Amino acid sequence: MPYPTDRERDRPWVMRTYAGHSSAAASNELYRRNLAKGQTGLSVAFDLPTQTGYDPDHQLSKGEVGKVGVPVSHIGDMRRLFDGIPLAEANTSMTINAPAMWLLALYVSVAREQAEAEGRDVDEVLAKLTGTTQNDIIKEYLSRGTYIFPPGPSLRLITDMIAWTVHHVPKWNPINICSYHLQEAGATPTQEVAYALCTAIAVLDAVRDSGQVEQSDMAKVVARISFFVNAGVRFVEEMSKMRAFTALWDEITRDRYGVTDSKARRLRYGVQVNSLGLTEAQPENNVQRIVLEMLAVSLSRGARARAIQLPAWNEALGLPRPWDQQWALRMQQVLAFETDLLEYEDIFDGSHVIQAKVDEIMAGAREEIARVQDLGGAVAAVESGYMKSQLVASLAEYRRGMENGERILVGVNKFETTEPSPLQAEGAKAIETIDPAVEKQAVTAIEEWRAHRDSAAAESALEKLKTVAKTSENLFEATIECARAGVTTGEWSGALREVFGEYRAPTGVSASAAAGEGNEELRRVRDRVKATNTELGERLRILVGKPGLDGHSNGAEQVAVRARDVGFEVVYQGIRLTPEQIVAAAVQEGVHVVGLSVLSGSHLEVVPQVVDGLRAAGAGDVPVIVGGIIPPDDEKLLLERGIAKVFTPKDYELTDIMDGIVGLVRERHGLGTERHR
Repeated sequence: MPYPTDRERDRPWVMRTYAGHSSAAASNELYRRNLAKGQTGLSVAFDLPTQTGYDPDHQLSKGEVGKVGVPVSHIGDMRRLFDGIPLAEANTSMTINAPAMWLLALYVSVAREQAEAEGRDVDEVLAKLTGTTQNDIIKEYLSRGTYIFPPGPSLRLITDMIAWTVHHVPKWNPINICSYHLQEAGATPTQEVAYALCTAIAVLDAVRDSGQVEQSDMAKVVARISFFVNAGVRFVEEMSKMRAFTALWDEITRDRYGVTDSKARRLRYGVQVNSLGLTEAQPENNVQRIVLEMLAVSLSRGARARAIQLPAWNEALGLPRPWDQQWALRMQQVLAFETDLLEYEDIFDGSHVIQAKVDEIMAGAREEIARVQDLGGAVAAVESGYMKSQLVASLAEYRRGMENGERILVGVNKFETTEPSPLQAEGAKAIETIDPAVEKQAVTAIEEWRAHRDSAAAESALEKLKTVAKTSENLFEATIECARAGVTTGEWSGALREVFGEYRAPTGVSASAAAGEGNEELRRVRDRVKATNTELGERLRILVGKPGLDGHSNGAEQVAVRARDVGFEVVYQGIRLTPEQIVAAAVQEGVHVVGLSVLSGSHLEVVPQVVDGLRAAGAGDVPVIVGGIIPPDDEKLLLERGIAKVFTPKDYELTDIMDGIVGLVRERHGLGTERHR
């Protein structure tokens, strides 16, 4: 959005809702409705197969198609997704990372088709495209888990994409450096600022050193770098964080990259407030949390977000309905159009309290940035596991504060007495559910697409892509050729997997801090584990597994850390495992219990497969527990299918969960189920 002079009323930020599910056609209808309600930008949520470069008929896609976003498998899906929406007039944010080049190529190809159909100049239309591709792969290794390729090739894809867009789509933000998920993974405000800026340094250094952009054009590159941040409920601290972020970005781009234009150095950022901070218990409290978090990124004019999307009140329960998203949009509109917020200059300028907090965050961030640079930069700090272990330790500290009552969550660990919520009176109808037929339809549709396209053209384009990938040539034109030839998402990613290989990032679990010897409850459970070890004649072993494509591993990592702290031997192999791989590991390691973490809504499909696999392998006596965002009706179905225990976000006491797991193992081995206190 353009920045007004200080004498003008500030313009409202771009207002979005993060949306997409089921199919391109269903998502297109949703987008049109949201735009009609006053939404001023689109924010596309892609499903996990699309985010991780698989087609709907791939084994790992089972149970994941259309669940947390829209499946886009080829240019036909992209056409349908934006049918009736002129891309030259849209402002579109796409939350896509590893295959960002691919999705932007599809988007650009559809924009080209729209221009040709209207008899408009293609270059003129491309020059008008505005929006953002997230395209921040470093935070995927640290938090969200939708990476595909190793860090080196991934950084090359980002570099090629930035260079191409600067020359051909000059108003597009080719990367949205995303500290949002770092906060969800445990980052303190200082770590969030530091690690995001370390990522920016890695990207800008790579672009500068690639030879694809002249030094005189580096200001154009910097001006198109945007950020996507998180805002928690501690809104004074969060607002100070953004003022510190703004000042440090200005400093780095001026001193490290020689950008003299102050407008090019502005921190341009969008925000979604903290979704994982929303609670399943008393979810109506999430409304005030969302509003307070929105204030953190809107009150300070000098550090105000230029795009905001808010989660819905019920996202800790499941997928929000259109009405829930409308409520979140109306929150933004009331603040922007009914209050006098936008009429004033920065109301915090001159506040010694705010400035002291800003200075504290800046000083800490500078120290951490220097530490990461000493390690060799962001990529090296990912590969060594340093940044990941820091985040796992920070999240463990946060959880300890929740468990011991130092950090209060209203309705969760304090003020738990409540009246029945009328917002939840509809039961399962209080959230959006995806028809299982969606996946079957997507599988059939992609089979038909492959059967009717020009297979020779698709194969030729893929061969050219692989050839270019083996050189230092920019990959974007070869990717556009694949898009226009009808290549699928899985085929594009598969071709690059052949050349670049795949990657498994460090989990950070082994290097994280223990929960503390002084915790009485922890000592009690640890003693119980020791007693059980003695009675069994072997050490208790737990496998923590992430089936399917859900890469949000924070919860699984914290469970693994706490299980280790109470004395379990922990088997944790990271994300993106098939049920068959989990079963094989459980049998090979001889574990006493299997714990599965699923946040993507695919629990009804992937979890029973693990239970059935264990039975088929002769290990049916090994109990399976599951944790995640699981509606009550689904919890009943899982228990009926043989799941021993189900944990949801309301079950935040990890040590108590460990105690329950010990009791479950004792029961299965005939050792008694008593709980010793």
